[in-house]
Amino acid sequence: MRTQIKDVFLRVFIRETKGQKPPEITDDLVLLESGLDSLGFAILVVELEEELGFDPFTLSDEAYYPQTFGEFVAFYEANKP
Repeated sequence: MRTQIKDVFLRVFIRETKGQKPPEITDDLVLLESGLDSLGFAILVVELEEELGFDPFTLSDEAYYPQTFGEFVAFYEANKP
């Protein structure tokens, strides 16, 4: 799942930032410093839902705001149906 999320992130990043050089994707990458804006993250979540078949943000009972790429992936993994 990590690879799928990373691949979708890179695809959305390149499209939404008009081809800017993507950041190095590590677990420590701070999402707010990744170069994607809030619209980019919304698009990322929609595209991940299409690819993975679920959206953990709607499945979870708690509001959760991951700070890093590693937390983002872990949230997907922990809330997979």
